[in-house]
Amino acid sequence: MKRILLLVLLVTTVAQSQERTFESEVKKISKKIDKITKQQKDSLKDKVKEINLKIDKNELTSDEAIPLKKITALYHATQIEKLVSIQEQKLQQLVQDKIDGKIMSSSEIDGFDITIFNRRILHVNANNDEKKKNKRERDKRTTSQIVFALGVNNVLTNNKFNSLNDSDYKFWKSHFYELGLTWKTRISKQPSKAYFKYGVSFLWNNLRAKNNKYHVVNGKETILKVHQNGLSESRLRHVQMNFPMHLEFDFSKNKKYSDDRIVDRTHESIRFGLGGFFGFKLGTRQYLEYNNAEGVNVEELQKASFNTNIINYGLSAYLAYEGCGLYVKYDLNPLFKNTDTRNISLGLRFDIN
Repeated sequence: MKRILLLVLLVTTVAQSQERTFESEVKKISKKIDKITKQQKDSLKDKVKEINLKIDKNELTSDEAIPLKKITALYHATQIEKLVSIQEQKLQQLVQDKIDGKIMSSSEIDGFDITIFNRRILHVNANNDEKKKNKRERDKRTTSQIVFALGVNNVLTNNKFNSLNDSDYKFWKSHFYELGLTWKTRISKQPSKAYFKYGVSFLWNNLRAKNNKYHVVNGKETILKVHQNGLSESRLRHVQMNFPMHLEFDFSKNKKYSDDRIVDRTHESIRFGLGGFFGFKLGTRQYLEYNNAEGVNVEELQKASFNTNIINYGLSAYLAYEGCGLYVKYDLNPLFKNTDTRNISLGLRFDIN
């Protein structure tokens, strides 16, 4: 019986060697790498064209398009690195298989030796140990994510939500963009659903004033005043650096292996995060565009603090499925000094795990 089994395995080895050679497998991997790179670059070009088209249609300004292009390029670069690394691992394993005699080159097939079969038997236990080691490596307590968020931006007065009805800012044209890097650490050593998520992000907040108004510094206060010319653009933008922290519950189903070990799986189901942030403003600018008395189009850029608070902190939460979800943020400290006006943001959040 043993001889029959050995003969079957030997015949299988020879058949596989005839179908798969070292050279043919290397060629396949090389073609896959070229295909991945081309697909991601082509996709990036298409998305950049779409952004440029929106600029031409005045749906986006050049300043708003810059972070979108950077984020798009970063995403596709990450995808290339991720997908190519998989092929590189396959290539490394292929080289190791060649060294171990598990796969032959085309020149070796005619002179196939029974020693290849013997080597395969000898390496069974070693391979099993390596697989177990790889399984252990998958159970990471801390993972990292690229986070991108965008949506609408406005203010509340006296912490009243109904003050949005009388807001001096355009709700659907006041946007925010956020780009950052987060780390997600499981609270317990054993697989669970609770995580502490923390990181750093950069935030671009835009407020577009209604009714031909713009921001004017009046001593220690910043007020909205009607412009003498018809404004086609009135936008206040402040950039800030934040340090977000959330308690996240990830309800992804864990992976159970044949040896009864349980390993965490994340970003594969519903996620809920609740926490806050603190940070500081990096700069504030006001963009104005209008036709002057001579009919000349004027684009005006004003750089000042506009009495905004440098330090900012607040609450934030998100509800997501896999890598996409709803996101809300609310500043607990006033946007401008000596006022009770606080920034609120609502939008979409993408966690690229």
